[in-house]
Amino acid sequence: MSALIGPRDDNGMPVPMTVEESIASMKTALLKNIKRSAYVYRVDCGGCNGCEIEIFATLSPLFDAERFGIKVVPSPRHADILLFTGAVTRAMRSPALRAWQSAPDPKICISYGACGNSGGIFHDLYCVWGGTDKIVPVDVYIPGCPPTPAATLYGFAMALGLLEQKIHARAPGELDAQPAELLHADMNQPLRVRIDRAARRLAGYRYGRQIADDYMRLLGQGDHQVQRWLEAESDPRLTEIVGQLNHVVEEARIR
Repeated sequence: MSALIGPRDDNGMPVPMTVEESIASMKTALLKNIKRSAYVYRVDCGGCNGCEIEIFATLSPLFDAERFGIKVVPSPRHADILLFTGAVTRAMRSPALRAWQSAPDPKICISYGACGNSGGIFHDLYCVWGGTDKIVPVDVYIPGCPPTPAATLYGFAMALGLLEQKIHARAPGELDAQPAELLHADMNQPLRVRIDRAARRLAGYRYGRQIADDYMRLLGQGDHQVQRWLEAESDPRLTEIVGQLNHVVEEARIR
């Protein structure tokens, strides 16, 4: 019975539980950045109630999600976080969309459990649309069938970080008071744009961008570095594309 209450020493006295780094960061995000509680509204899209059991366990005094300021609300109009559970069925598609549209911005969408992530074992049923991301944009995925309360708290911690970014209109990974670093800042901007466009026209959007970045990076180190790159790759098509890029650079120098 004591194991259920909490960790104890050899004499049966309670042992203080340490706070993990993720839990500490969650508290910091609430106290310093969000500065208020985060309200969660649960949307059951057609699950088996297994996920709901774990969610209620997370809210119980044993795990006590409310100590982090996470509270459940009865209406999506009061919610910061929408928690979607179960595979999206035909009957629940419209109510789920109405709940999403009713929640005020900024808001976070959590896809909870295997069924919420991808439809789970019900993904190919005639009455199932699929996972949550088939109808609304998802910010955080919490996998599991069902996820454990510990995984649920970890997912909430990630959601709080994203909510803080949306509240302060920050892009993921953006650093405060630090300007964005320009790629190839030592190169003339119009020339950089022409090289990028020429590479994408010759090799497609994705690979053209990669070729243009490698070319401009090596060009700044000297023409011999570009030649070594071509010799190492030994790709006739790449050599042809780089020849076209060299022509673009020569035209810019003549002008």
